[in-house]
Amino acid sequence: MKILVTGGAGFIGSAVIRHIIANTTDEVVNVDKLTYAGNLESLASVAGDPRYHFEQVDIVDRDALVRVFAEHQPDAVMHLAAESHVDRSIDGPAAFIETNIVGTYTLLEVARAYWNELDRAGRARFRFHHVSTDEVYGDLEGPEGLFREDTAYAPSSPYSASKASSDHLVRAWQRTYGLPTLVTNCSNNYGPYHFPEKLIPLMILNALEGKPLPVYGKGEQIRDWLYVEDHARALHKVITAGEVGETYNIGGHNEKRNIDVVQKICVLIDELRPDSSTFRQPASSLITFVADRPGHDLRYAIDAGKIERELGWRPDETFETGIRKTVAWYLDNLDWCRRVQDGSYQRERLGVNA
Repeated sequence: MKILVTGGAGFIGSAVIRHIIANTTDEVVNVDKLTYAGNLESLASVAGDPRYHFEQVDIVDRDALVRVFAEHQPDAVMHLAAESHVDRSIDGPAAFIETNIVGTYTLLEVARAYWNELDRAGRARFRFHHVSTDEVYGDLEGPEGLFREDTAYAPSSPYSASKASSDHLVRAWQRTYGLPTLVTNCSNNYGPYHFPEKLIPLMILNALEGKPLPVYGKGEQIRDWLYVEDHARALHKVITAGEVGETYNIGGHNEKRNIDVVQKICVLIDELRPDSSTFRQPASSLITFVADRPGHDLRYAIDAGKIERELGWRPDETFETGIRKTVAWYLDNLDWCRRVQDGSYQRERLGVNA
């Protein structure tokens, strides 16, 4: 089948596309605006494949989306395009409202019009898969509870509120118009090609350069960590085998305090860092506690039992195996990291001399 993936040049989207091209016979249309977080270098391994197509389109541009649907005739949509950084949403929420809410609405309307014009077989086959986050649920007060598919929404940040809004829109379009939708809510992803502003790659790269490792508060916040390639497998499983109208939570079964994640990275950096590293002291000496961010949720934890029972998906990686693979990947791909950090990946795309 042909899957239209929005946000396919981002961290999770690129992992999904690499998985589909490498492990299935499906075709992919990557629709991405190419904001700062969109990096086509993450798709270099599939760029020449005849089953991969790229369209530089903003999902708020209705006319451009109509053209893309008409030209490519997708059998399914996997919607990952989103502004996703909590700190950026606190500093400037407008972009999150525009992309995550208005963009999702626009995509739903274009998809609905396209779906209505399909023949009976095409309408029965079509799927709209909306990819969301566990942050829409707010946080958990105690050490025992888990987010389930029927957990009430209680978003804490402009980012999570915008994602909650988009989730509600998708479910409303299914109930009101019959659009065949599915929703997934995932826990914190990590792995190769993650933008260096995020916790794990930031800690790895700062440690190599001898820069402080900033940890909010005392680092007591707890997250469930999901290796991105496990998530990519789960997303493809949902869009090909999930039941229309259902929600599936996707988690890694790896609850860790932020401080424990950072300390584990430090141990691996000390073990694996290259001789060219500019800082040779124990990486843990760089840990610096900073003022907590506003509205910081304390604990997220996913109950992924439904997707395991109904679709047979389970994560392959434990946190220990996944974080070792992740640190090793960054150490082996420092040129990719530097091009992201200095912005040359964007300048090259725009034809601007470095």
